[in-house]
Amino acid sequence: MTSLFDPGQVGAMHLASRIVMAPLTRNRAPGALANARMATYYRQRANPVTGAGLIITEATAISHQGQGYADVPGIWSDAQVASWKQVTDAVHAEGGKIVMQLWHVGRVSHTSLQPGGAAPVAPSAITAKTKTVLLVDGQAQFMDTSAPRALDTAELPGIVEDYRRAAANAIAAGFDGVEVHAANGYLIDQFLRTGSNQRNDAYGGSIENRARFLNDVMSAVVAEIGGDRTGIRISPVTPANDASDDQPQPLFEHVARLLGPMGLAYVHVIEGSTGGPRDHQQGEQAFDYAALRQVYTTAKGQGAWMLNNGYDLPLAEQALAQGADLVAFGRPFMANPDLGARLRQGGPFNTPDRKTFYGGDEAGYTDYPRLPQS
Repeated sequence: MTSLFDPGQVGAMHLASRIVMAPLTRNRAPGALANARMATYYRQRANPVTGAGLIITEATAISHQGQGYADVPGIWSDAQVASWKQVTDAVHAEGGKIVMQLWHVGRVSHTSLQPGGAAPVAPSAITAKTKTVLLVDGQAQFMDTSAPRALDTAELPGIVEDYRRAAANAIAAGFDGVEVHAANGYLIDQFLRTGSNQRNDAYGGSIENRARFLNDVMSAVVAEIGGDRTGIRISPVTPANDASDDQPQPLFEHVARLLGPMGLAYVHVIEGSTGGPRDHQQGEQAFDYAALRQVYTTAKGQGAWMLNNGYDLPLAEQALAQGADLVAFGRPFMANPDLGARLRQGGPFNTPDRKTFYGGDEAGYTDYPRLPQS
C-alpha cells in the first residue's frame, strides 16, 4: 500500500514523497517581485525528507490586470523572472521540486491594484460578494472588491497569451513546472460557473461554452511547456469568492473529460472549500469526487490525482489507500517548515499565528522553530 512518504513520478518530476505544500498567499512581495525573504521561506520547506516532496508557490499574477491582492508576486516581466531565480535556486539546492501557480483573479480585485485604476475584468459585470487584501501602513486590511467590467470576446485571446507567456517565464525562472489556478472563484472559475458567467457568446450559456476559456488556457500552456510540466487546481463546490453553480457535478465532469487527453502532470482537487469543513455543512453542495476521478481516468487522464483540504496523516494515508497519488497541506506548512519530519513522527506541530498570515516581515514567516533533529 502506498505511503505518504513513498517516492513517486509526477509528470516530468520525480518526487521523494507524496507530501505537497499547497499554494499559500502571504503578501510579502512588494513591487510584485520575489525577494530574499521568500527564498528563505521556500528553502526552509524544500528538503524532500523533512519538508515537502513538491512545493506549489503562492498564487502568482500572470499580468498586472491579473493582480487582486496587495504585495503578491508576478511573472509577466523580465525583472520578475530574474527575481524568482533566487527562489528556485534555493529550493533546488535543498534537493526539492517547485512549481509556480499561475493566477488571474478576474473580478476579485480592487481598482487601486489595477493598471491605471481601471475596473477589474470578469466574464460578466457582476460584483463578487467577497473581499480582497490591501496593505495600509503595512497592515492587512480586508476591503470589498470593486465592480468589474465584462470582458469583450476579442480580449480573451490576449489573456490566454498572458497565461502562455507566464508559463514560459516560469520555466525560464527555473521552475520544474506550473499549476494553472482554475479554482476558488478566480477568473477561470468565474467563466465556469453560472453565478458569475451570464455571457451569451461562445464563452457563456452551456457547460461546453463556459469551459471553453479553461480549455483555451490549458491548451496554450501545455503547447508551450508540455503537459508533463503542467498541473491544474480545481474546486468543484467551493463557495470561496462568491463562486456558485447549480450543477457542479456535470460541469466538472465535463472539465475532467477536457483535461484527460492533455497529458497533465497532475490534477489538484480541493474537496469542499479551502480551510473549510471536510463535510458538506455550511451550504456546501454534495459532490462525488470518486466519480470525477473515474471520468478523468476514462478520458485517458494519466496525471497524478492530488487531494487537498484539512488532511492529517491518517486521512492522507486513507486517501492514498483509496487511490489518490498526492496530498497537499496548506496552513500546517506555514508554521511547520519541517512538516514532513513532524508527520513521520506524529508531531508535535507548531500552531500558525493568524495575525501574520498576510503581509509583514520574518515574524510568522521564517521564524517558526524546527525539530532539533531536522
